[in-house]
Amino acid sequence: MSTFMWVVNAIFILNIILAVVTVFREKRDIAATWAWLLVLVLLPIIGFIIYLFFGKKISREKIFDIKTQESIGMKELVIAQKEMLLDDELLSSKQSTENTKEIASLFLESDESIVTKGNKIDLFIDGNKKFDSLIHDIQQAQHHVHMLYYTIHQDDLGKRILAALEERAAAGVEVLVIYDAMGSRSTKHRFFNHLESLGGRAEPFFGSHWTIINLRLNYRNHRKIVVIDGKIGYVGGFNVGDEYLGKDKKFGYWRDTHLRIQGNAVLALQSRFIMDWNAAVDKHRLDYQEEYFPIIPNKGKSNMQIVSSGPDSEQQQIKKGYIKMISMAKKSIYIQSPYFIPDDSVLDAITIAAMSGIDVRIMIPNKPDHPFVYRATTYYAGEMVAAGAKVYIYDNGFLHAKTVVIDGEVASVGTANFDFRSFKLNFEVNAFIYDPAIAQQLQKIYEDDIKKCYLLTEEIIENQSSWMKFKQEFSRLLSPIL
Repeated sequence: MSTFMWVVNAIFILNIILAVVTVFREKRDIAATWAWLLVLVLLPIIGFIIYLFFGKKISREKIFDIKTQESIGMKELVIAQKEMLLDDELLSSKQSTENTKEIASLFLESDESIVTKGNKIDLFIDGNKKFDSLIHDIQQAQHHVHMLYYTIHQDDLGKRILAALEERAAAGVEVLVIYDAMGSRSTKHRFFNHLESLGGRAEPFFGSHWTIINLRLNYRNHRKIVVIDGKIGYVGGFNVGDEYLGKDKKFGYWRDTHLRIQGNAVLALQSRFIMDWNAAVDKHRLDYQEEYFPIIPNKGKSNMQIVSSGPDSEQQQIKKGYIKMISMAKKSIYIQSPYFIPDDSVLDAITIAAMSGIDVRIMIPNKPDHPFVYRATTYYAGEMVAAGAKVYIYDNGFLHAKTVVIDGEVASVGTANFDFRSFKLNFEVNAFIYDPAIAQQLQKIYEDDIKKCYLLTEEIIENQSSWMKFKQEFSRLLSPIL
């Protein structure tokens, strides 16, 4: 054998050894382990560079720092609610069943997420209406505006939002903004210079002193939270950018779902924001203030829990909530998600429901914003069709909503997609709503969306090209790390 071949073989063997050692140094699930081994073995050197940025788990020190930010003002209430739930005193009889009580118990135990009552919910499915409402509410702020978005672009919408924040900061209102370092990578921090000169503050989540080198960019704060005076809260799928108003020709109309909340659920959003703020900053951390957690009279009739999940916890709270909802369905399961890449546990739950005769409907976009992710999504869409579910392809722009509705009784709206990233790698937040009126409203919106879809059939799947099927199969292999 020539010297060249000896060298090639030696490099190949060394690469495999290093790949095995690298991946097994950190505890991760089997699917992710095999996916990273595939990348490291097939892409020598380049694979290790990719792993350096995207594969390393978040440091234990940083996890501890986030986990020790206590849910301000919530600890004692969680203990009391667990007792009330056992005594059937927590949820009203009109809006609770044994199933909803079990979901509430799951989140009290896994996330210490309190059940809030008497909330008023306004639903937004159009970006223009959502952001007009948000800007109006910001302009009315008297004490504080706390804002967290995965993406804040420095375009026309970003400037409109910033102008409203600057006006309030100039009036003496506390303005705090968190933006994700990866999701807002095209936005320079100097975009917020004037806001900070007026007394506001803007902080990147998991940012880096070196823009190009950020070894934590795989752990993204995908949450979208706004809290105004502790009385009004926003949570859902819309980010800040012109494309979310349907102004990007590539995506066209942007179909999303967002909530405007008045009531005690806002206090849970406030608690989440404060924890994220304190994790993002080195100085100027927030402490409890009465103005952050005002006493709020009932504004409506909706019960809900605000549930968070992320790499700071092994619980995968939102994923477990999805599984619980799916497993309790008796009639129907309506799912909307731009990325549908379920892990085995979620896939099994949906498959069992579909094969049991439950009306399972899944809606995904007709175009990718991330090619590998979309091809993996279409692979699993095919699996769902084979299991008997109805898969709808939204054909009126881009579908970005993350909603689940079960039996027209219980619903979830938030930031978490049906994929590995949302379940394990991203910091996410969802509202789980125990109000048949809201669930049925969301179900009606879903049914209206179906009119703008085409049904994915076995015939369409069979007629896909061999190249398309290969891309789907290959993307599925990478799905645990996409």
